[in-house]
Amino acid sequence: MRPDVHRVQDYQALARARLEPAVWHYLQDGDSARNELALANGTLMPRPLSHVAGGNTRLELFGQQLAHPILLAPVAYQRLFHPDGEVASAMASSAQGAPFLISSLASQPLETIADAANSEGSQGAWFQLYWQGDRERTLRLLRRAMAAACSVIVFTVDAPIKMASLQLPRDVCAVNLEEHEAPKVKTSAVFDGWMAQAPTWNDLHWLRRQTHVPLLVKGLLHPDDAESALAAGCDGIVVSNHGGRVLQGAAVSLFALDAIVERVGNRAPVLFDSGVRTGRDVFVALAHGASAVLLGRPYVWGLAANGAMGVAHVIRLLRDELEMTMALTGCKYLSDIGRHCLGAPNPGPAGMLLN
Repeated sequence: MRPDVHRVQDYQALARARLEPAVWHYLQDGDSARNELALANGTLMPRPLSHVAGGNTRLELFGQQLAHPILLAPVAYQRLFHPDGEVASAMASSAQGAPFLISSLASQPLETIADAANSEGSQGAWFQLYWQGDRERTLRLLRRAMAAACSVIVFTVDAPIKMASLQLPRDVCAVNLEEHEAPKVKTSAVFDGWMAQAPTWNDLHWLRRQTHVPLLVKGLLHPDDAESALAAGCDGIVVSNHGGRVLQGAAVSLFALDAIVERVGNRAPVLFDSGVRTGRDVFVALAHGASAVLLGRPYVWGLAANGAMGVAHVIRLLRDELEMTMALTGCKYLSDIGRHCLGAPNPGPAGMLLN
């Protein structure tokens, strides 16, 4: 652990100093500020004198016993940020007891990453699946992930066609994907091109039949879509606006979380993604009903600054902050966290409510 790092934001400055400007811009691209602001403006209710000695952050999720509710979100092309790439992040996540979501756009073989994530006797390798344009290619990638002992599949649906917004170096690419020709465009590059390869609800029903492991849908913001995903047999929902990287002005993830949790109830876990920067943010998301959170950019800052050790330190910092927030709000266990832990909304300019 670096003596000059005391909080996650310290890694942000170190990462920016080490990365090429174009790579830094790619990492930070997107409309994430509104996600971060919504979490930061959530007020908490302190409960002094509560007996919380002996508390913990343990939980069970999809049959797995986890030490804490912080998962590492899928981030593409991690060798852009450090030569050890996804393997370093996976090793750190395993050491810190955090499931690691392998991106379809990983820059190292998924089998090697899964081995690193599944070390320490864990089942930490989850796989984030993008639709591959048709069922045959998608099924081959899915089966490869399952053969690599990925224990959960997270199907991302909010970015039908995901492409890098920068020119990748020659030695960095999505090594696990097959090459294929783009569809011929007749009139519209969107409707005849991108969306001609995008998945539909029928494809989700088909995908559910192809795997026996838990299947989550990531990238939902509307409660009706969450309901449809459960009707298709999915095991969980990841509320996410993709960190604001896909559709500018998309609904803020925290605000969408409330409606989806209300609709889903206790039928399936609802995970939260987009904008988490601190352990306090983790607590706020849990208080709004999330079962766990996905951490994105902050662990990549740690990776860029100090490789696997940096990633591990970021996870530990957030976990410590979460435990401190729990203790000060009188929550001994994760099950004690709820809407009652939230204070009144913060007033903004001219009395406008910010949450």
